[in-house]
Amino acid sequence: MNAEVAPSADPLPPASGGRREGDPPGHREWHLRDKALSLEAGGELPDVRLAFETWGRLAPDGSNAVLVLHALTGDSHVAGPAGPGHPTPGWWDALVGPGRALDPDRWFVVAPNVLGGCQGSTGPSSAGPAGPPWGGAFPFLTQRDQVAAEAGLADALGVGRWALVIGGSMGGMRALEWAVSYPDRTDALLLLATTAAASAEQIAWADIQTRAIRSDPNWRGGDYHGAGPGRGPHAGLGLARRLAHVTYRSEPELAVRFGRAPQGAEDPWHGGRYQVQSYLDHHAAKLVRRFDAGSYVTLSEAMNSHDVGRGRGGIRAALGLVTARTLVAGVDSDRLYPPSQQAEVAAGISTADRPRVIESPYGHDGFLIEVEQVSALVRELTG
Repeated sequence: MNAEVAPSADPLPPASGGRREGDPPGHREWHLRDKALSLEAGGELPDVRLAFETWGRLAPDGSNAVLVLHALTGDSHVAGPAGPGHPTPGWWDALVGPGRALDPDRWFVVAPNVLGGCQGSTGPSSAGPAGPPWGGAFPFLTQRDQVAAEAGLADALGVGRWALVIGGSMGGMRALEWAVSYPDRTDALLLLATTAAASAEQIAWADIQTRAIRSDPNWRGGDYHGAGPGRGPHAGLGLARRLAHVTYRSEPELAVRFGRAPQGAEDPWHGGRYQVQSYLDHHAAKLVRRFDAGSYVTLSEAMNSHDVGRGRGGIRAALGLVTARTLVAGVDSDRLYPPSQQAEVAAGISTADRPRVIESPYGHDGFLIEVEQVSALVRELTG
């Protein structure tokens, strides 16, 4: 595999695009767990730290807390501009803010960077027990491990019960785990474009992506973090991003946006690119500058492990543990997490209303893009 990144006039990216100690904190705060975290697969993770951001203030009775959980390559920066410490603007910026569905004048909004991530929380790119980054020694995580870490954060913030837990895709997996693992701490639940258990096809797509990363000669068994600029597994991570991004969008949208048009004056018959190839190159180049390949592998494998029914008598029995008022919504053009999966979740939760449909040409990414429709669902649950 060619280990070079897509051609760019920019300086070579660092070996890892994850946050480094000493970088500006931005709007982040940190919670350091006071004891090791026991892991579902065995063993424990010491010195667990979660980065998080908040908007608004917790009410004296603690009744206004909302937990927002991000998807695979998201982070704690749900709302706000790009700037020092935040390489990209808030990924759900139109959902959180004055006059919006999650108005900080009413709600105390909390968004953690997931355990295993790379934007301030403990993960493969953060310091291990001996000092250097964990790298390839970072342990296997499940969604339940991540939610257990988030429960510790809730305790530290004084949140005994969430008024609402909301998440889409990987964030929806964790939101569902919250409602099953901690039903007495979850009052309302909004699940978007997610599933009760990773399907064979979803596992297959993720496997191809993680194999692309691991096959990059610069992967070095996951121990690449000390390498110089341009010497991380950027080719593998970029390939994983290209593949993932195609599954995130819909075929009709790609056809309308790009068709078979070449990129500018480039000739695809003589080494040039089509517009859609340039589009994928752009997203790959962006990700290698803001994300860590080890986190991509860790989080993808945690998503593959997702099965809310594991050890609970099966999916139906596990969904029966949910007591939160629940809305489940899928995107009508989603080919990665099809609406049939959300219908299964809604059917198994006695407190769930009928499954809702987000109308969008954008495929799986519709849950991030169609913020007006998501906002309407939030308001329906919160009044």
